[in-house]
Parts: sequence; C-alpha cells; structure tokens
Amino acid sequence: MNEKQKYTKWVACWGNAPSISDRELVTYAKDLTLRYPVRICFNGNKLRFHFSNITGQEAIKISAATVGMAIDDRSVDAGTIKDITFGGCKSVVVEPGGQVQSDEVDMELSRGDNVSVTIYLGEYTRMNSGVLITGPLSKGFFAYGDYSHESELPPNSSRSTNWFYFLDTIDIYTEDKNHALICYGDSITAQDWPDYLMLRTYEDGYDSVSVIRRAISGTRILREYDCITYAAYGAKGEKRFNRETDVAGAEAVIIQHGINDIIHPVGEDVNIFRPMSDLPTCQDMIDGVTDIYVKCARNKGLKVYSGTLLPIKGWRTYAAFRDELRHAFNEWLRTSDIFDGCIDFDEAVRDKSDVDSFGPGFDSGDHLHPSAAAYKAMAGAIPKNILE
Repeated sequence: MNEKQKYTKWVACWGNAPSISDRELVTYAKDLTLRYPVRICFNGNKLRFHFSNITGQEAIKISAATVGMAIDDRSVDAGTIKDITFGGCKSVVVEPGGQVQSDEVDMELSRGDNVSVTIYLGEYTRMNSGVLITGPLSKGFFAYGDYSHESELPPNSSRSTNWFYFLDTIDIYTEDKNHALICYGDSITAQDWPDYLMLRTYEDGYDSVSVIRRAISGTRILREYDCITYAAYGAKGEKRFNRETDVAGAEAVIIQHGINDIIHPVGEDVNIFRPMSDLPTCQDMIDGVTDIYVKCARNKGLKVYSGTLLPIKGWRTYAAFRDELRHAFNEWLRTSDIFDGCIDFDEAVRDKSDVDSFGPGFDSGDHLHPSAAAYKAMAGAIPKNILE
C-alpha cells in the first residue's frame, strides 16, 4: 500500500464553536487579516475547512483564505502557501445563520506539523460570529491590511488575540484508525483543559485521536438569554448540541456542562435578566442531559462520557442550595448507566479536606474557573481507553 492509498477518510483535527461574540456596541472590521496557527494531529494528504456565520446577523465575505506551513506563530513558509477555495472561487459569502465548507486542499502533512490558516476580510464585516478560547494551543493574530499571501505579519501593526472568528473546523484526509473526541461545554471547556488534553496525546503517544472543542462561555443546558446584555452567553443546549456534534470521524463526546444553570439565577430584584424561575431542579437537569444530549449522541453512534461539575464555593453567587444541587447532579453523572463512563473532574481538582472548594493551587482566583494546574489535572483525569 502506498502513502496515498492508506488515507481513507475525513476526520476533524481542529475545531471550535463560533457563537455570538461579546461587545458593548456592534463591531465591524474592514481590511483585516486573521491568522490562526494550528497543530496537526494526524498524518494526511488533504485538508478542508469549515467557516461559520451561524450567529451572524449580516452576510460576511471572506475575500481570501490561505493555509501554509507555519514557521512560528506569526510566520508562514511563503513557498507553502495555498489558496483555500470554494467551488473554485477564492472568495465566498457566508449568509447569516449559514456555514460553508471549502474545496479540498492537497497538502502532505505529518502528525505534529504546524500550519497557519489566514483569513482576509476586505469589505466591511460584522464580527458577530466568534468564540473566545484559551490554552497553550489556542492563540491567533490580527493585522490590518491584506497579508493572506504574505509570510509574516508585521510585528508593529499586528496583535495576538484569543478570539477565533468564523473558522469552525478543519478536517484532514487521514488513516482509518484515526477518530475525533468532542469536548462539549461552557467556559470551563472554552478554557485550557482541551488543549492540555491534546498535548497529553502527543506526550503519551495517543496518536489516533483528535480533540475537538465545542464550548461557549456562559451557555446553559436549559435556558438562554433573549437580551443583548447576555447575548454572548449563547444558545441553550437544545439549539447547540446537534450541530456541534456534526464532526467528521467523531466517535465520542465528553459533556461537562450545567454549572451556569445553577449559578446564574439570582432573582429579578438583583438582575432583571436572571429570575429565580430559571433555576432548575436536579431532575430538570437530568432530563435535559438525557433528552437533549444523550439521545442525540446515540442517534449519531457516539459514545457519551459525563464530566462532573467543579467546585463553586466562594463564587459571587455561591449559596448552599446551589452546592446541594451541584452535588446531587454530580452523583447522577457518576452513577447513571446511560453514559459509557464518567470523568470525575470534580474529584480531580477539589480540596480533599474541603470538597466544596478547589484544591491548593487549583483556583484561578474567582472560585469558579480552574487554574492552569487544575486544567492540567482535568486533562490527566481522562481515562486512557478514551484516548486509544
């Protein structure tokens, strides 16, 4: 079998979940270049790219898009730059609420290679479809001007960003053994642990799995906001999960979601947008996960792993009744036979002598989001069998 013959299928090798990007006023950009470095996790010989304007309120035009082998975070080997095309065209219009898939781009790639995807927005573009993510593998750049075919972004007129606009997923044509693992959730998952999990696969030699992050900060299982103040908190699970698990080559999903259902409601006397009537019961959350997430995932042939909710003691809306709800929901996540297994993130990061709090060095400082060390611990809590 020659090299080309051993590649048999498309598998997602990188992915995020664009949502409504946060802003106080509507933000437009013009003559803007975005560059996103991506580490390739599989051997393969073709790439294809998915762009999303799923939460956009106006059509956007991608004036040019390219991919090339990265020299470093900002720089691309000029001799490797290739156009990303759409039906043979070098530009594409993505309608509001729409998504597009590029043509295939021939590119010989090996596991561990780094590429950069560069997007040029020449016309006025409403920057309304993006996601804020963090982690050691998640950093982009922007510059004003067209650098889509340029090797370097000028350091004096470009900046780093953790906002990823429009680029949704990258697929690679690869070997049959390879598959994708979806990490689904909210800000906890939008932050570092999926990147540390991807790094773990390199360090520990799990070479047949990719980590695809589908996470939107502030989102809830059962509710969503209909006000512009919290629009960036995104759609509820019923609107998110089905489309975000349409991932080439996916075999499993880890669901770590629900803490915002518990901590957001405070009462209209405190915040008119956050009535206490939004507070679910434990059974409400169980029914939501069962009916919205698990049934959908099973229909797609995915294995489903639950992820327990992390400590919240000290968070600004903390109350004993919220922790009682979290503990009850976690107990169901640990023991229910509807899952293929449970990843006990809570146990991995909590204080052994005060189980309602983060362990020493594991609190980022806000008593809700973990520290970098805790995110590494979360990545380390994933069982080996899920990564094989």
